[in-house]
Amino acid sequence: MAHMDTASVAIMPSMTAWSVIDLSLVLAMWTVMMAAMMLPSSVPMVLSFASLTRQRRVQRLPYAKTSVFVLGYLTVWAGFSLMATLAQWGLLEGRLVTPMMVSATPKLASACLIIAGVYQLTPLKRRCLAKCASPLGFLLNEWRDGPFGAWTMGWRHGAYCVGCCGVLMALLFVFGVMNVLWVAVLSAYVLLEKLLPRVRWLPFLAGAALLVWGLAVAIVS
Repeated sequence: MAHMDTASVAIMPSMTAWSVIDLSLVLAMWTVMMAAMMLPSSVPMVLSFASLTRQRRVQRLPYAKTSVFVLGYLTVWAGFSLMATLAQWGLLEGRLVTPMMVSATPKLASACLIIAGVYQLTPLKRRCLAKCASPLGFLLNEWRDGPFGAWTMGWRHGAYCVGCCGVLMALLFVFGVMNVLWVAVLSAYVLLEKLLPRVRWLPFLAGAALLVWGLAVAIVS
């Protein structure tokens, strides 16, 4: 992370007419960043899966390696990274973000803030967060035997995580995709949401703050 600025220069895409190399480098950047941001918040789920797997192995019941579960989880975020890469490409072609991957217009910043704020208040957000914040409940309800079952459980957990946190990742286009501080802030917030599921006001507080911020940007601009 200390060399993020140097890395960002090395993978900086062209302003327009991306080549296959540009797309590949940005996709790699998004994939690594999403894994780094989301894996810490999935630790409780992964540890619960590993514990349940050990119990099943002792009881000589079907089980699968934890690494397969994690692979399924990362597969979802790899797909999300592809969509984020294509979105960045489109925004760059439309001159809505700068080559440094920061919003180039207050309208985009305001829209991202407002959309993220509204989503924080939706039932879908609450449902996905409940699934992500209850590892044991998720595993007991979603358990499937064998390697493919473990991959499927990891994939489903990843899908709920995207439903919970994916919209928040749009804020990276506001603050800067390579902004280490905001990447750390978003990662910490996602972790808190999952570790403090009983603090029901946290998503609402964040949603209200984002809405006010987005409206303020829209009014000022």
